Amino acid sequence: MLTHLSIRNVVLIAALDLSFGPGLGVLTGETGAGKSILLDSLGLALGARADTGLVRQGEAQASVTATFDEPPAGHPVRTLLIDNDLALEQGEPLLIRRTLKADGGSRAFINDQPCSAALLREVGAMLVEIHGQHDDRGLLNPRGHRALLDAFGRCDTAAVALAHAAWRAAEAALAEARETVASAARDRDYLDHAVAELAAFAPEPGEEAHLAGERATMQKGARLTDDLAAVTTFLDGSEGGLAQLRQAARRLDRIAEDHPLLAEALAALDRAVIEASEAEEHLARAHEALTFDPARLDGMETRLFDLRALARKHQVQPDDLAALQAEMTARLQMIDAGEEGLAALEADLAVKAAAYAQAAQTLTAQRIAAAARLDAAVAAELAPLKLDAARFRTAIAPLDEAQWGPQGADRVEFEISTNPGAPFAPLVKIASGGELSRFILALKVALAQEGGADTMIFDEIDRGVGGAVASAIGDRLARLSQGSQLLVVTHSPQVAARGASHMLIAKSSEGTVTRTGVRPLDDAERREEIARMLSGAEITVEARAQAGRLLERV
Repeated sequence: MLTHLSIRNVVLIAALDLSFGPGLGVLTGETGAGKSILLDSLGLALGARADTGLVRQGEAQASVTATFDEPPAGHPVRTLLIDNDLALEQGEPLLIRRTLKADGGSRAFINDQPCSAALLREVGAMLVEIHGQHDDRGLLNPRGHRALLDAFGRCDTAAVALAHAAWRAAEAALAEARETVASAARDRDYLDHAVAELAAFAPEPGEEAHLAGERATMQKGARLTDDLAAVTTFLDGSEGGLAQLRQAARRLDRIAEDHPLLAEALAALDRAVIEASEAEEHLARAHEALTFDPARLDGMETRLFDLRALARKHQVQPDDLAALQAEMTARLQMIDAGEEGLAALEADLAVKAAAYAQAAQTLTAQRIAAAARLDAAVAAELAPLKLDAARFRTAIAPLDEAQWGPQGADRVEFEISTNPGAPFAPLVKIASGGELSRFILALKVALAQEGGADTMIFDEIDRGVGGAVASAIGDRLARLSQGSQLLVVTHSPQVAARGASHMLIAKSSEGTVTRTGVRPLDDAERREEIARMLSGAEITVEARAQAGRLLERV
């Protein structure tokens, strides 16, 4: 609910701060007093197009701030704000603000955080509905008629949305499969050759590192072969170093007991023999490890070079060749099994399309039943509004299959016929200003049980009518305001008398400066304003008495 509106430097309004309450609030004033300025100011705050002509002459900037009660849990505006990282704090009112520079450019804020004008407009549409004879959004916009009918009739669109998503997913899967098969088929010759080549080569993951390591070891062995042979010659054989050490140890063993130093020398020789034996064993193992077959080395190098060349050819790493072979083999298998796979996807698509068509048909039946109830509800409101000859209908027509969507396969539009025998046509095309206003009111009353924005504004919806019709409009506005907030700009005393609150819009001049102001009226002032609306420029006793009777009747 709108609680406060603060306007600065908008056309004739220098500074204005207004407070609003629940129920029906009426705004009255003489023609030209500035009622449209007030609505234009609110529209600016709600995200309407920023026209620099709204900035008060001589001022650099205009601004409008609208404050709303904290939206209750589950309100769609909360979800929208969360999705845009503008979540409300608990217990915090919702404050939206718009500034407009005289030289062009505007800025939008939600709770003092910058936002886009588009987001402000979307939030504003969830908070306030503005209805008037020149309103091209709201109830006059056919784009919203289907959603309004669905809400009125409690039509289940969720099942259709799910069926539509499944149908489109099946279409996408089939299209992707067809493209994959077609692409693979175009590459059949290349795939056959590549798979045969890879299969013959049989690459393995990690093979490059293994070949490179073994090759390095064999190359090292080739370099060390001569040195190992020479060292082995020094140790091996009857004339080698190890044999000489053993012979010396045996001879020394026969005389070692003759002197302690000889025993120590023998012990040292024994240790030398042991160390030399270990060295001989290590040399033998090293020789075995480093022994290479030149033919095997050549084969290994050839395999390594071919592996790397094959990887470069296919623009992958050598370790990825095995995976590439598997992928290409799978593509060939897809070609071979493509028709069978496509047939299965086509069958699945047919099932999903049929499921959507059935769900959409069920939704259409629900809409037709809801349309009959809505037409009856609106018809019941037309006679009291002196639209006895008019007829209203909810036209439901099938959409082309290309236009079927998650909300079904129907086009919904509200239509009227204003005279007996006249054809039905969209509301906005054939109704006069006064008739259109009353049609909007009748339709809004019929749809009221389904809720809507917390704040509704009716701009001169009673223009061109009076007497009993104006009383009927006032009655319906009062009924519509129960449990919600309605603001009505009116020229009708019958409507003004039904208000729970009353504000007067007036223009004043000080020298060459003209200003528009708005102020709430107390009971006495309200009676006087309604009397003025009844009698014109000169307020008569009879007008005051009639104003009193209108207020007493409420």
